[in-house]
Amino acid sequence: MGALRAALESTAATGVISQALVGLGGVGKSELALQYADRHRHDYQLVWWIDAEAPAQIQAGLAGLARALTSATDSVAAAQATQDEAATWALTWLSVHPNWLVVFDNVEDAADIEPYLARLSHGHALITTRRDIGWQDLGLTPLRLDVLDRQESIDLLSRRIGPLPASEAELLHDLADQLGDLPLAITQAGAYISRTPRVTVAKYLQLLKDAPARMHAAIPAGGDSARVVAKVWALSYQRIRTVDPLATDLLRLLACFASDSLPCSVLDRVNDADDIAVGEALALLASYSLINLTLNLQGHSANGEQEERASVHRLIQATTLAQLSDNERQAARDQAAALLQAALPEDPEALANWPMYRRLVPHARAVLPFDSPGLHCVRDFLTASGDYRTALSMARQIHTHCIQMFGGDDPGTLAAQHDIALCTGMTGDAASARDQFAVLFPIRERVQGSDHPGTLSTRHELARWTGEAGSPAKARDMYTALLPLEEGFLGSEHLHILITRHELARWTGEAGQPAEARDMYAALLSREEEFLTADDPSLLSTRHELARWTGEAGEPAKARDQLAVLIPIQERVLGPDHPKSLSTRANLAIWTGYAGDETAARDQLATLLPFQEGVLGVDHPDTLTTRHNLAFWTGMTGDTVAARDQFAALLPIRERIRGADHPDILITRANLANWTGYAGNVEAARNQLAALLPAIKRILGNRHPHTLIVRNYLAHWTRQTGYARRPYLRRPRPR
Repeated sequence: MGALRAALESTAATGVISQALVGLGGVGKSELALQYADRHRHDYQLVWWIDAEAPAQIQAGLAGLARALTSATDSVAAAQATQDEAATWALTWLSVHPNWLVVFDNVEDAADIEPYLARLSHGHALITTRRDIGWQDLGLTPLRLDVLDRQESIDLLSRRIGPLPASEAELLHDLADQLGDLPLAITQAGAYISRTPRVTVAKYLQLLKDAPARMHAAIPAGGDSARVVAKVWALSYQRIRTVDPLATDLLRLLACFASDSLPCSVLDRVNDADDIAVGEALALLASYSLINLTLNLQGHSANGEQEERASVHRLIQATTLAQLSDNERQAARDQAAALLQAALPEDPEALANWPMYRRLVPHARAVLPFDSPGLHCVRDFLTASGDYRTALSMARQIHTHCIQMFGGDDPGTLAAQHDIALCTGMTGDAASARDQFAVLFPIRERVQGSDHPGTLSTRHELARWTGEAGSPAKARDMYTALLPLEEGFLGSEHLHILITRHELARWTGEAGQPAEARDMYAALLSREEEFLTADDPSLLSTRHELARWTGEAGEPAKARDQLAVLIPIQERVLGPDHPKSLSTRANLAIWTGYAGDETAARDQLATLLPFQEGVLGVDHPDTLTTRHNLAFWTGMTGDTVAARDQFAALLPIRERIRGADHPDILITRANLANWTGYAGNVEAARNQLAALLPAIKRILGNRHPHTLIVRNYLAHWTRQTGYARRPYLRRPRPR
């Protein structure tokens, strides 16, 4: 309202001051004009409203103005005048009188109103329109209305419906989301719920899901049949079909995709049309505010051009599909799926293809069948790029579909079950992943045979997640047994053999043999460099692990330097927010600390933590590991009380995620005890470590480095308790 008033009060313009309100049907253009006219009626000598969808209606509205102005003086003459004569008289009156407001509501074409604006002066003309084209030629910069903010939608629903129980009020967010925050739809839904017996918010949401066409056409008791969502765009649909049938076909396709940001290049070759014809049809839809076209300045299409994207309000999608027969609707969805499949790059793990995959993921999930090759490519991209949560959601959907269509023993079902377990582990739930693979492995062995690649892959992942769940020595032994079997089936140079050697080296280190792990990774790196490019993610992962175990084997400065060289390469290849890039940053901080710069280690981890929380989640094991290391290096910089408190806060979270016997929890308990001692409670430190030692011996063994560290801590704090009880003895000074 303020922007509208400012535009109409502009003193820069000469003659009539005009302003156009542009936006989607139902967004509130006419309502805003009406509210403006009412609020400022005392500022004008005359306010007049004209329904202006066609030139004949504009003429009729002006003629009506003439008869209203002359009703007290020349009513007979006005009644006898033709419509053209009366309209001309009204224009003459407006041109010589100041201080009036005329609203031209729902103008279809700027050319329809241009002749009238050219003849007016001294007043204000307010135009509402769905057409976002031609106004600049009249010297107007339209004021575009968008949908409501979410909280505004919720507030409007609350006012329309009235008091609600808490359980119903919580659903208003979901209802506003389903209605796309469109004011007309919000008003229609609120009125329907408040006036229709036994219809609750929950019931309305269910009806929207089960019968969207019925609900978008539903007229609330006492409502205006012309002002419902299903009808408000009907005229625009009819006109578009007349002007360009291709635009109608494109709108049907756009109704099938996700609502936001579809690259327009996906729509090339629709109905064998060339890209110019497709562009013209999209421009027509945009001019009616049925879609939004945006130019993405960062993304580019395959030919290097800047990429335009189309977005459609979800209610336009719903009403467009509702107008189709079942066969027409299915044909549109099949065509959309074919277009999307053709737009997907071939290799989902190739880094150059990731930007396009990112843009197409929501549209692929909307239109691709569960058994389509394209959807499996999208899932592979999500896993490769680190979006494990979305990959898990998609894997579950694919598995449900396979169960329903093919049964539990179908190879496709087993592969989908494998993907669920893998993504479960990648999201941070290692124990569940291990258990799922343990259930799946004998089934694949029975159905597909022990030497089938799918069976070997499941066995490989069972070993991996056994280690992740807290049994590193067992994982090492499982990989040791698996490696010769895979070499017998696949050959010693197969890529999967390199992956198994990678995991065997890792779990050898985790089981307490860091020098052996370092040497195994060094040998593996030389081998991978013969087969893989320098930027291959697998080779980068091996470089990361080699640096890590170099540090664990006693060379922290060398580990730090190797990671410092690796990070810019990894971030260029995978992106700075990829989980593996974040993991490398965490390890760089750690080995920076062990190389002697404790403050830098603490500060780097403090900077990293919020990024990991945003990308992985606050409960992800990698995030919790960073919290653990941040607490440790906080203590190493001298803030022993803060370190103790951070470990105390972290321990119950790690126990909830990992379980009380996981090695990560044992290490956190050891550090909590140690920093409890440094914070001044010597006896508590000794007692905590004494209670921990049997558990860590049982889980990791007597000779594991972590077991030896705990024994060292226990000896230290046992000795310190002796000094505390004999204060007359001088404590040894640190050297």
